[in-house]
Amino acid sequence: MTQNDDGDGFSAIAKSRIAIVGLGLMGGSLALALQGRCKALYGIDPDPTVVKLAIERGVVEKASVDAGTLLPEADVIILAAPVRTIIKLLGELPNMTPRKTIVLDIGSTKVQITQAMQALPPRFDPVGGHPMCGKEKSGLAYADPRLFRDAPFVFTPLERSSSRARAFCSQLAGAIDARPLWLDAETHDRWTAATSHFPSLLANALAASTPLDALPLVGPGFRSTARLADSSARMMADILATNRENVLAAFLEFKGRLAQYESLLERGDFAALETALVQGTERYRALVD
Repeated sequence: MTQNDDGDGFSAIAKSRIAIVGLGLMGGSLALALQGRCKALYGIDPDPTVVKLAIERGVVEKASVDAGTLLPEADVIILAAPVRTIIKLLGELPNMTPRKTIVLDIGSTKVQITQAMQALPPRFDPVGGHPMCGKEKSGLAYADPRLFRDAPFVFTPLERSSSRARAFCSQLAGAIDARPLWLDAETHDRWTAATSHFPSLLANALAASTPLDALPLVGPGFRSTARLADSSARMMADILATNRENVLAAFLEFKGRLAQYESLLERGDFAALETALVQGTERYRALVD
């Protein structure tokens, strides 16, 4: 890794003017984590109240609702919006800045975003990205500079992604204490369908099917299992629209397992049901340990 004059290994970060488009939970947390580490830090958000809050709290040095006013100053543009908004922004970027710019997104799905990145003019140096962290609460008010600590930060480079852009991404992960993980976009979307997108749907379905009169018995078990049901519906709709086939594949796998449990329970074959439950417990331990 290239060293800067202070030997801290983050020269690309220190020399960069970084603009973050989208100051919600992820974009706001990234801005907080990058404070004092880069040459300049800008924020863009379409919501004037978010821009006002970002300025009042000193989240960024400059903020605006108009991307065209700040993006021409940036060496690095980080797109931290819902997936379909990111795709729309990628189509608009060529009209917003004439500069040679690294473009990184932190959207939740990668195939459609990296396809849109391919259409950018040669002066843009794009890389897909997705930090595997978050909260069920969204918005700048919940932003936390520690959000990325020890979390995998997936990068999905394009063939056109330069060594400079790749080095920047590695340094960015290091600067926010995340762990860089390089994957192709297809693998990312398949894995996140199983580990994130489908579980969010399950949590939502669990919450929606739980009777309100059970409220007195809602405790830590239910809260931890259904926690993701409190996620942004708009964000989830974007994820499902752009990772549909992989989420449907996860549905199919899950329904097969659930049908097995249902059949064993109907037959009263509790010995076989316990064996099946043990298999699930062992898989859980293998995944989390």
